[in-house]
Amino acid sequence: MLGQALQHYAGRDDVLVLALPRGGVPVAFEIVKAIQAPLDLLLVRKLGTPGQEELAMGAIAPGGVRLLNADIVAQLRISDKEIEEVATREREELERRQRAYRGDRPEPEVRGRCVILVDDGLATGASMRTAIKALRQRQPGRIVVAVPVAPKETIDTLRGEADEVVCLATPAPFWAIGGWYQHFPQTSDAEVKSLLGLAWSTSPQHGVNSERV
Repeated sequence: MLGQALQHYAGRDDVLVLALPRGGVPVAFEIVKAIQAPLDLLLVRKLGTPGQEELAMGAIAPGGVRLLNADIVAQLRISDKEIEEVATREREELERRQRAYRGDRPEPEVRGRCVILVDDGLATGASMRTAIKALRQRQPGRIVVAVPVAPKETIDTLRGEADEVVCLATPAPFWAIGGWYQHFPQTSDAEVKSLLGLAWSTSPQHGVNSERV
């Protein structure tokens, strides 16, 4: 459905789809099949609130990019020490995933390109906002956020930070991302590497051939 919603980008040689691992990779894979665009990754790690890890108090991305949710930090009285402890742990996982998924493959060139950032859904939007912040440093021509589901307030915030936001559903009340999927298994490292291998084995100018997959 997202692939259909993004058909106005199909066939363009300046488009690049960047997935936020791990859950964003299967969604992005379907998009690149639909619009015939190359697929790559933008690694971001959520900073979970101590004791409530599913609640994001912020997120980090490569290059020292970090975004904190000041309201959550203040309301829960999270100390600088606690933030640094979580950030250190997540930075190690970010580096592990970078090695596991990319190996020696170089980062894609994004300068001047139309980049579509994809995740499997958003809650607070901390990870996506961090991804946008990290991507802006690399000077893309346009940033498009594409997700299946998110709260309306999160989408409203992102519309002020991305050039375009495509979201299929903004249910209220929202609860959790997985509640809006018929099938929502945990995406594994092996699945991420398998889908990337399929995408990268085709011509980078043409994305994934939907007739082969």
